[in-house]
Amino acid sequence: MNYRVRGRIAVYSLLVLFAFLFLFPIYWILRSSLLDFGEIMSYPPILFPSALRIENYDEVLNRVDFLRYILNTFVIIVPVLVGVGLTSSLAAFGFARIEFPLKDFWFSLVIMTILLPSIVTLVPTYMGWTELHLTNSYLPLILPAFFGGGAFNIFLLRQFLLTIPRDLDESAVMDGAGFFTIYSRVIMPLVRPALVAVLLFTFVGVWNDFLGQLVYLNDQDKYTVALGLSTLRSNLTSPMHLIMAGTMIMVVPAVVVFLIGQRYFTEGIATTGIKG
Repeated sequence: MNYRVRGRIAVYSLLVLFAFLFLFPIYWILRSSLLDFGEIMSYPPILFPSALRIENYDEVLNRVDFLRYILNTFVIIVPVLVGVGLTSSLAAFGFARIEFPLKDFWFSLVIMTILLPSIVTLVPTYMGWTELHLTNSYLPLILPAFFGGGAFNIFLLRQFLLTIPRDLDESAVMDGAGFFTIYSRVIMPLVRPALVAVLLFTFVGVWNDFLGQLVYLNDQDKYTVALGLSTLRSNLTSPMHLIMAGTMIMVVPAVVVFLIGQRYFTEGIATTGIKG
């Protein structure tokens, strides 16, 4: 057996090991959601359920209106994805393709905002939305997405844009295209892998957001899936197997979305920052 074959065996063995380590928590949640309370508390732990209690999910859906909470979450996610995708790509296009005074300075300021913890601005931001009488609505969770889209997203898209040759822009200008035409018809089709990566990050961030939604949403009929799961956890009458079933309901949509966009996500991350 030569060194190349041994190297491949070692690499694949490590990949299988890491895949097992990352997937085991998801399997443990799924396994726990299909047991009853007594089986979860048994020792030694049961690795493979002998009987699958699918009725746990039915009981969770009767206790907590997860379908409404999932719909409420998508009411926030869809416009946020539109806002982030539009504004972050426009900002990245400006920093990567348009020359204007102090461009590097303004881009440095944008990047510096990554160092500012969101918790620091939570109170003044909440006071501002309160003065506008927009609390207990989805607007404080949606509108910020239409004003920049986030410094990290701008940085990621800008780095990807720098890998696209400027010859394409110059050819479009010779054909009479303006900046917006170049952005929409030349650049955006090429930047799709990085944009999908940005949208995946945004989706997972909004889907798992608890603090922001907890601060701005008061009525239970407006709760998102993260807040709905928290009501199940805070209910003293909810045993562990039902909490695991609710957690699985929350995990599945995020996993499905990630698997759908995995190819674009990998390509966007792998090629960002590589010129030529």
